[in-house]
Amino acid sequence: MMAKIKAGLLSLRDLFATAWWIILVVGIGFVVAFQFVEPAPPKRIVITTGGQAGAYYQFAQRYAAILAKNGIALEVKASAGSLENLERLKKDEAQIGFVQGGVIEPKADPDAEDDSGLLSLGSVFYEPVWVFYRGDKEATRLTDLHGKRIAIGQEGSGVRQLAQQLLQANDIPAGDHLVPLSGLKAAEELQQGRIDAAFIIAAEHAPVVQVLLRSPGVKLMSFSQSGAYQRRFPFLTKLTFPHGVADLVRDFPPQDIKVLAPTANLIVRDDLHPALQTLLLQAASEVHGKNGFFQDAGEFPAYKDQMLPLSPDAARYYKSGPPFLQRYLPFWLAVLADRLIVLLVPIFALLIPLLKVAPAIYTWRVRSKVFRCYGELKFLEDSLKNHYDPARLDDYRRRLDALDEEAAELHVPLGFTDLVYTLREHVNLVRGILQKREAQA
Repeated sequence: MMAKIKAGLLSLRDLFATAWWIILVVGIGFVVAFQFVEPAPPKRIVITTGGQAGAYYQFAQRYAAILAKNGIALEVKASAGSLENLERLKKDEAQIGFVQGGVIEPKADPDAEDDSGLLSLGSVFYEPVWVFYRGDKEATRLTDLHGKRIAIGQEGSGVRQLAQQLLQANDIPAGDHLVPLSGLKAAEELQQGRIDAAFIIAAEHAPVVQVLLRSPGVKLMSFSQSGAYQRRFPFLTKLTFPHGVADLVRDFPPQDIKVLAPTANLIVRDDLHPALQTLLLQAASEVHGKNGFFQDAGEFPAYKDQMLPLSPDAARYYKSGPPFLQRYLPFWLAVLADRLIVLLVPIFALLIPLLKVAPAIYTWRVRSKVFRCYGELKFLEDSLKNHYDPARLDDYRRRLDALDEEAAELHVPLGFTDLVYTLREHVNLVRGILQKREAQA
């Protein structure tokens, strides 16, 4: 029993002596491959939106519900608007944010490298610019509002920055007549006649839009120069609010109305985990991919506003859809499998050719034990044939007995035992030569 155990241990020793360098090479490959493996995505991320009554906040809540199904907690933080969202992103107070198109000034040199640390996942919906006004005279141009009291939104909001851009382009200067009101508060002031016009940026189904569309004495401006605005401000899109779409019974609006719209953009920090970027785009497709007043089914998300570079992961998503594994596996399992593939592919690339070489090396190591004895046996045979000395008879016998004993004690795998028996037969052949020389002497 002990002999079997000893033989097994010796075989294991031979195996390890053969495989140690394979283990070493594969270990080095593992360490190198590990440098390229993305860490696991965080379980909690933050999105900065807008006011709690706004569309940004409501859409973020829907994102949070989708991400929660995949084990990711999305914390929704309200803000004053797009400008504050950008600041939070740059300070790493949030990893994701909604930013209105046109808020970031385009670079003078389009080829210059962006150093903001932010990337775009694309546009997710249109944000129509509604200009509501009071008055008997129909207004089709912003110059018609010259000298009027106009609500342009709160400080830090995207609507305020866009309104100032458009008014400045129409030579309407800043002043006390531009009132920092937005949303339902601006709608109430317009209904009461305390202001003459209001810029509202919201979806067509937003409460503030629906209230003002149905308010007596309040009209909606149709931009007669919408094509010119689209040319001068590339982040704006010319849209049509169809005749009668708001209220078929009242036939409102009584004719098609031309409105302008930037897009709402999903902006992320450039260090946000790639798997989370893809998951966010899947959520955006689910939330914003349907048909609407101003959009076709499947139109969003898309890279419409190029104020920031498009994330490489978003570019791959738009080209070929979600990663293969995320289509068929739960998110956490797809991420785990993706990391393991990156880790194991280079290891197997090393392991497979090494394992092809290993059996030959193992065979050589086992055979080398037997071949060492053959070297001694050949030397002894040559001595007996060519330099026989009767005085060394006992030495010849002792050396042959030692070789026979060494061969008998060789521990080799079962598949190589024929080598041992062949060696012992050859020892007996040389012993026969010795006996013949002794008889001749």
